[in-house]
Amino acid sequence: MNRGLVLKFENLVQFRGACQQLRALSSRKVHRAQWKPVQSSAHPLCPQPWQRDKVISTALSQHRHLATKEETKKRKKKIPLTQGEVEIRRQMTIEELARAMGKDVDHIYEALLYTDVDLDSLEPDSVLHEDHIKLIVKKSGMKYKSAKLKEEKERENKDAVKRPPAEPAALTPRPPVVTILGHVDHGKTTLLDSLRKTQVAAMEAGGITQHIGAFLVHLPSGEKITFLDTPGHAAFSAMRARGTHVTDIVVLVVAAEDGVMQQTIESIQHAKNAGVPLVLAINKCDKPEADPERVKKELLAHDVVCEEFGGDVQAVNISALKGENLMVLAEATVALAEMLELKADATGLVEGTVIESRKDRGKGPVTTAIIQRGTLRKGCVLVAGKTWAKVRFMFDENGKAVEAASPGIPVEIMGWKEVPSAGDEILEVESEQRAHEVVAWRTYAEQQEKLKKDVEVIEAKQKAHRMEYKEKQQKLAHLTWRQRKAVLYKANKHQMFSRSKERTEMDKNVLSVIVKGDVDGSVEAILNILDSYDADDECKLEIIHFGMGDISETDISLAEAFNGVVFGFSVKATEGTKQLAAKKGVKIKLHNVIYKLIEDLKDELNSRLPSATLEETRGEASVLNVFSVTVGKNKVPVAGCRVQKGLLDRRMKFKLLRSGDVIWKGSLSSLRHHKEDVQVIKSGMDCGLSLDNYAECKIGDEIICYEEKEVKQTTSWDPGF
Repeated sequence: MNRGLVLKFENLVQFRGACQQLRALSSRKVHRAQWKPVQSSAHPLCPQPWQRDKVISTALSQHRHLATKEETKKRKKKIPLTQGEVEIRRQMTIEELARAMGKDVDHIYEALLYTDVDLDSLEPDSVLHEDHIKLIVKKSGMKYKSAKLKEEKERENKDAVKRPPAEPAALTPRPPVVTILGHVDHGKTTLLDSLRKTQVAAMEAGGITQHIGAFLVHLPSGEKITFLDTPGHAAFSAMRARGTHVTDIVVLVVAAEDGVMQQTIESIQHAKNAGVPLVLAINKCDKPEADPERVKKELLAHDVVCEEFGGDVQAVNISALKGENLMVLAEATVALAEMLELKADATGLVEGTVIESRKDRGKGPVTTAIIQRGTLRKGCVLVAGKTWAKVRFMFDENGKAVEAASPGIPVEIMGWKEVPSAGDEILEVESEQRAHEVVAWRTYAEQQEKLKKDVEVIEAKQKAHRMEYKEKQQKLAHLTWRQRKAVLYKANKHQMFSRSKERTEMDKNVLSVIVKGDVDGSVEAILNILDSYDADDECKLEIIHFGMGDISETDISLAEAFNGVVFGFSVKATEGTKQLAAKKGVKIKLHNVIYKLIEDLKDELNSRLPSATLEETRGEASVLNVFSVTVGKNKVPVAGCRVQKGLLDRRMKFKLLRSGDVIWKGSLSSLRHHKEDVQVIKSGMDCGLSLDNYAECKIGDEIICYEEKEVKQTTSWDPGF
């Protein structure tokens, strides 16, 4: 239908309704008043369209004035107040309260100026105390009402847990899991290399193992041993400790010519904490300076007693490089495993531990794991930490695909949604839906724990600020309340306009770093070292991002925003990424050995430190007499001095010492020897000098000639290398 016809029809309907109202009003008499309808000269009862609105408003206004008493009483009945009323609840943030009140965030900050809240610690997402919420609403001239709290039912624990211990009849023998521990460069990787006949040591950067690897070794006797090759460097002590928690036996490697070292002692402590028995492998016995007996005696001080001294620790003299006595060491390990009677349940749901995890470009998230119970097969649904996997492929230590992995066998697993952390417990669940429930529950539990800690921190800060506020109020107790409010407003007003998120100026004395590593354990070890940084007063160290995988363009953009440096450990950066970094002026530091990465980091810290000015003394003179000479209209004080040490050079800087205190610094106005102006006065010579700005000397004062030199400062942080 034509839109114009519709509009005309609506106008006619409205016009007809107006005419009916006019007729009704014309016949009513209220309070002896006779209403007289508005007359139109042309159409008395039917006004023109352009007069219609005026007629209706006039009629309705007269109708309002002629309302009955009953209608007036009804109209005076109170309507529930909705405007100016704010619905509040506990744990509201500043932003949420501002939205509920229909105000901006600055209005909330201004209302908090007169409270004990520290505005510097607040952000729009900061949680407010209930008392402060009510106070803000009152100060804004509004009323508050508590929101009806929805009583949330306590969530059912959906976490996955280990199965109860299996019956002894269901247990079957399994290979022992052996961890190689010891000091750096004592030959741990070479030992494993000889056992499995590979060239792992040659491929490692600097000959140092950089992350945990798990390998299955087949002995000629038919026995199998699973070895965990843990890093020997001091930086990886946390990873070494994690390795001992999943192991059955520790092989402690000690070099015969070096003896017990720092990491050797740490390795012994890790084994003791885990309650794991030791087998001692004294390596490098083929060297002329080797002394195995000295090693055994040194270990006595650390409660490692060998069998020949009446203890229970087997000691084997080996040469990992030449392959001497390696089978003897393997047999000693197998014999100890037989004594331990290592067995496991190979049926039912799988249980295991993540030894290492990484993000592979072709395979995606990959983990190396040790199976501890059950048999892992393709299609199994696993959970570890806050991620899960449906096993797509499994590989052994040589990269060969395997169909199943029984207890004690190391295996590489593909199919994870995200990368789990090294050391996470692996549990098999019945279905993908169940895996989602477990991950959701663990995420929820972590959030609740974090919220609880945040509330405790907030309450502690609020308590401290409340005490500080009370002290301030006591100091202003002599003022009237108006004067007190004015003083507080002036003191705190600047805080409203200096929100921390709006402070964009970067501190020059800050080093922001991004850490990328090949595997989770490597990143963890680097972060553990950076946690020991204790020189924030010199240069602040901020870790703005860390993760696994190659350096990406996103990392470069993030580093540019924070004026930071990207450190990569055993990872790569594509040519495109390097070009982008060069264009944006971002440094990329790639390393394969951890202590070189830390040294490079220290160099970056040193480059951020300001230069220090050192005063290098060139000469010392003592004041023997003081007199004045007239120069023009001014009398200039002159000191008669004798140079005691070094020389006085007029071109350098001078300072005046009196009773050991520096009372003047500057330059010389004149330097004379036998009434002649000179540049230099040597030791043992007398001279007359006048100080700049007419500074006066006294007999017995000392004049020091010195040269200022700028020296680059170095950080005092010692990461232990």
